[in-house]
Amino acid sequence: MAKYELEKLEMRKAYSSTLDELINEDKRVFVLEADLAEAISTNSIAKTNKENYINCGIMESNMVGVASGLSLVGDIPFIHTFSPFATRRDFDQVFLSGAYAKTNIKILGSDPGIYAQHNGGTHTSFEDIALMRTIPTAVVMSISDTTMMKNILRQIKDSYGIHYLSAVRKGSYKLYDESEKFKIGKGKVLREGKDLTIVACGIMVVEALKAADILKEEGIEVTVIDMFTIKPIDKELILKYAKQTKGFVTAENHNIIGGLGSAVAEILVENYPVPLRRVGVEDRFGQVGTLDYLQKEYKLTAEEILKKAKELL
Repeated sequence: MAKYELEKLEMRKAYSSTLDELINEDKRVFVLEADLAEAISTNSIAKTNKENYINCGIMESNMVGVASGLSLVGDIPFIHTFSPFATRRDFDQVFLSGAYAKTNIKILGSDPGIYAQHNGGTHTSFEDIALMRTIPTAVVMSISDTTMMKNILRQIKDSYGIHYLSAVRKGSYKLYDESEKFKIGKGKVLREGKDLTIVACGIMVVEALKAADILKEEGIEVTVIDMFTIKPIDKELILKYAKQTKGFVTAENHNIIGGLGSAVAEILVENYPVPLRRVGVEDRFGQVGTLDYLQKEYKLTAEEILKKAKELL
């Protein structure tokens, strides 16, 4: 069985260091915070590039308005706050001042789902992907590791429009080496197998790989796809494996309603129906807890993926 190790570089450090580089390369790039600079490590940018750093305070909706204004004068704003505040609280502003007004805003919603941990239910977002998927023209992604974060930040800097990234702040697993390339809208096939397909995103990619290892020992070959872009989703790749394997399991740190599982189901049912099982949060609110406790409580584990996979065999 493969070993899965936590990255030495935190996701927040990858985010802040890449934005610092982007500002040095292009002074149109601005970093906006809702009083969470230390939490996401952009406090360093307040020193190295203070003219391109704006702390909007704990006024997340206003931060979207400021970002819209910057966009209208030709700048490229990157904004960050915890995922429920970047989506649930800011939804109207992102919809109207963002997408409807055709402005150019890059949004990071950090610590989605169970990663809220001790911040509890008020700070838990099991619906961020679902909300952002409904905004016309918005691009929606779930970032798996720091290599992907750095690569995608550079890509969206030069891609006009609303881009939403969902990512943890600290402990992610190393999935890709620094030479890996990513194309927005295209999934990454991490493992090939003829029996089943597991489509995962974010923190659930490593759980999918763990489940695939266990299944391999039992003689079951599984394809594992990191579907990091959830909108626009890779329809071509989904249909390819729908025709090659016996069924799909989706896995996400999100409500099973409206997220990755729903997006995959929409493609399958309209084009090539095959059996599907979804691993995710089953229509529940968040709660206080450690990461290990919450992962088991909400069944966001390799064991649950394994269980769902065996239902299809």
